[in-house]
Amino acid sequence: MEARAAHAGWLDELLHEVRRQMARRTGADPRAVLDWLSRQIDADVALVGSAGAVETATARFPRQILPSLEPTLARLAGGQMAAAATEAGALQVRLEALGPRAPRPVLVVAGTSAPTPDAASLVSHAGSVIALLDRAQDADTTFRGYQHKARQLRFAVFSALLAGDLTLARRMTTGAVPALLDAERLRVYLLQCTPEDRDQLAQIHQDGSGYHGTGLMVHCPAFKEHLICLVAEDADDADEDNGADETDVADGSDAGPETAHGQGTVLRRLVRENPHYALGISSPYPLGATAEAYGQALHALAAARQTPERVGAYLGRTPLVPLLPHEDAGIWARAFLRPLASTPRATLDITRLAVTFPRSAVARLLDISRNTVSHHLRRVETTLGLDLSDVRTRAALDLAFCLSPGPQPDDSSGSSGDAYGRPTPTLDELLRTEPAHAWAREFLRPLQDTRGRDLHTTLCAWIDANTDAQRTARHLGLSRNTVRAHLRAAEHLLSRDLLTTGSGIHDLVHALHITGPPPAG
Repeated sequence: MEARAAHAGWLDELLHEVRRQMARRTGADPRAVLDWLSRQIDADVALVGSAGAVETATARFPRQILPSLEPTLARLAGGQMAAAATEAGALQVRLEALGPRAPRPVLVVAGTSAPTPDAASLVSHAGSVIALLDRAQDADTTFRGYQHKARQLRFAVFSALLAGDLTLARRMTTGAVPALLDAERLRVYLLQCTPEDRDQLAQIHQDGSGYHGTGLMVHCPAFKEHLICLVAEDADDADEDNGADETDVADGSDAGPETAHGQGTVLRRLVRENPHYALGISSPYPLGATAEAYGQALHALAAARQTPERVGAYLGRTPLVPLLPHEDAGIWARAFLRPLASTPRATLDITRLAVTFPRSAVARLLDISRNTVSHHLRRVETTLGLDLSDVRTRAALDLAFCLSPGPQPDDSSGSSGDAYGRPTPTLDELLRTEPAHAWAREFLRPLQDTRGRDLHTTLCAWIDANTDAQRTARHLGLSRNTVRAHLRAAEHLLSRDLLTTGSGIHDLVHALHITGPPPAG
């Protein structure tokens, strides 16, 4: 009875070790099992891997005996034997193969006497535990690899949607096309949370195919606190414009009649339950306009961070581009970009991103070095004769990219007009039109109600200082923290992201340029 009780106690200790290691989630630790086994049977133990090398062993294990055991180890590893007992000098050695697949690791026990039947049984149990932990680690490694690949595929689908290439998005998902790609419209929900929570949320809501039902949760590679959630409008079929005022971003905490279990409802609930979360929501867009929806969500998130609910739904005003005189704007943009006609496509793609996002974010987004990004931008700077570190230059280049599909060489490359002899207008002339002035006045109108803070002056000084908060502070005689507080307040009022990605700075540059200096008094 005592022997049975002791044996049961040993098994309980082994199970406790299994539970401990499974709970840790730091990988299998066979050394802990070997040390425990050595104490119970008064022998030294080693785990010889499938390649024939010692993976781990107790401190006093006599490694010098292993060369003489190589033939037996090879047969055990190859599956010809399950266990063996032999001698190595004065030591009694027991060997057991672990696991079902060859080549197999081998447990080697060396002691001054042959193990008793109970000890031999305990060796087998310990070997089974090590094999179990090893298989669990393999399964965990496989699962993590699957999660990584699924995450990569989701981002690839998102990238194709950003480029407006629905056919490519479907081709990449052949055999398991996500339901999102069958929707007519989508909204982008941009959730700000911790990177750890982002990983957990994407996994919790993932379905068996690696997607998220009628939605898609995508890790933003540029900003680790952003989880990009593409939600089929059919799923949440919300009309978040109902009852909205004329501001760009409305409180989206209860906006729209949604289904009880829609992804939008879940995301709003997460924000309510987590005070460090924030959520920006775009208007509904066709799948081919995902890039526009994502841009809206960025601006909505910037404004939402400053509201008590921390949720903002983008309502939007007419952008500047369609208000400019179409023909003249096209002539200006083509002339502006014409020197880049022979520039490699990769350089142009990187430049399009870098005029809006920080260079470090572009590097993370494209998985290249920051130096590589800078190299491509220097090529564009040299070709255009411009300094892309200047915010006004970046705003002009971004506007040109928005107005033209890309640089196009033509016979008028050496003239001052287009192919039909029409003179090329200047950017000032494009922005001098009444529709552009009306847009700029409406854009800046929210700054009038600033509760004693002159945000307009701060924004003008910030742009004049090339968006350097420290230089702005010195010029205005304010602290840097005060300047940043003003900028955060302006983000909320203008519904534009000025500080996280800077994607709203260009609209600010154009609006301030159009309206000129603020009125005196």
